[in-house]
Amino acid sequence: MRLGRVVVLAGLSGIVSFSLLVSAIATDHWYILEVNDPNSTVDPGELNSHSGLWRTCEGNVCYPLVYPFSTDTSKHPEPVRRLINMFKAVVILLPLSLVLLVFGGICGLVSSLSKSITLLVLTGSYFLLCSLLTFSGVSAYIIYSKLAFEIIVQEYGVQRFAHVHIAFGLSMAMAWLSFTMEIITGSLLLLAAKITGTQQNLEATAGYSLSMEEGP
Repeated sequence: MRLGRVVVLAGLSGIVSFSLLVSAIATDHWYILEVNDPNSTVDPGELNSHSGLWRTCEGNVCYPLVYPFSTDTSKHPEPVRRLINMFKAVVILLPLSLVLLVFGGICGLVSSLSKSITLLVLTGSYFLLCSLLTFSGVSAYIIYSKLAFEIIVQEYGVQRFAHVHIAFGLSMAMAWLSFTMEIITGSLLLLAAKITGTQQNLEATAGYSLSMEEGP
């Protein structure tokens, strides 16, 4: 496989990964709650809700979520404190991964133009580290959502949630796709480093053979 093609594919996958993660963080379809109660006289659309990292929407009305870093957790019970800490982890890890992707893109451009094996290896490893942060952030959100639902069920009782269907939405799907593309980007950059090393070895061998032929 040609080096130029691998580098272009790595660049495209990096751009796609960044775009997907931006969309995932900015949208409000991480957690979807649908109510299908046949005995309810209320329009189901008014009872359904979907949530993101920054706000939750019920029907056609959206409310900002409580900023976790300004919340005094000392007066809350242990499950609630754990819930707030999990949400803090989510809103730190995912934006941090997004910022690191920007620097990764710059490093990827420099390493591909310089054809430096060391820079390509470091940048590829850097993208794999970014994918680990994204994975950790999404996993933390899944744990956070499960814990939040358990706390609500314990508070209001199981019967009130008999007709409630819960699912993860498009925003989380985009985050998982971003995670996948980050791995692909890192792997392609490592492949580019391997191809560059092979080409440099071939050029060195060819130069040595030519010098031997021209010698006395």
